[in-house]
Amino acid sequence: MIRTKQVFWALVILIALWQAVAMVAQIAILPTPVSVFNATLVGLCHDLPAHFLASLWRVVASTFLAIIFAAPLGLILGQSKKLNQLLAPVIYILYPIPKVVLLPVVLLFFGIGNFSKIFIIFLILFFQILVLVRDQANTLRPELIQSVRSLGAGRRALFRYVYLPASLPAILTALRQSIGTAVAVLYVAELFATQKGLGYYIYLNGSTLFNYPAMYAGIVAMSVLGFGLYFVVDWLERILCPWQNVK
Repeated sequence: MIRTKQVFWALVILIALWQAVAMVAQIAILPTPVSVFNATLVGLCHDLPAHFLASLWRVVASTFLAIIFAAPLGLILGQSKKLNQLLAPVIYILYPIPKVVLLPVVLLFFGIGNFSKIFIIFLILFFQILVLVRDQANTLRPELIQSVRSLGAGRRALFRYVYLPASLPAILTALRQSIGTAVAVLYVAELFATQKGLGYYIYLNGSTLFNYPAMYAGIVAMSVLGFGLYFVVDWLERILCPWQNVK
């Protein structure tokens, strides 16, 4: 597992490289880290927190919806061979499609509000979680389930003590793999007819106001959003799946 100290020094090296390239290039579209830091402080005192919270809400809402819909369905498909054979061709067709290409269709159907942005991220996470949970549930040995049933366990006990612990690592792995894509799609989604969100903030400052330090401040904020979500998933894995960390 990567340590905090390693992450810190990697960040220091990246900032030093950024500073060196900015000093050599000396162009407006590549400000120095100091300029971006100052722009971030200014943004924090004005509208940057509101844009950050709007983006955070969309990602958290879509993640929650994806988990509550995809995880149970993945468990059902993993344990039902007939249902899995019926739906597997559909999943096989839909899973590889880059969901961002469906954004114009989603906007036409659901409008330009929050729901369309949440829904497109939900689609990405849904298929990632569905496939990984299904495959994980499919690996559960029947004799293990039968042995738990022989002890008097009903459906609720099976879900709590067998299915849920077995599916948690798959859910967290799917979230970890999807965070970068979800944040990238969020940026694209927030370019369409909205006035709140980090995607809008970056585009407004970069392409309309030509305030490049503020644009990079938005990029840093979106990077913090993605890194923070990744950190939360790692933290949840340590708390919910302690057996994963046993060496």
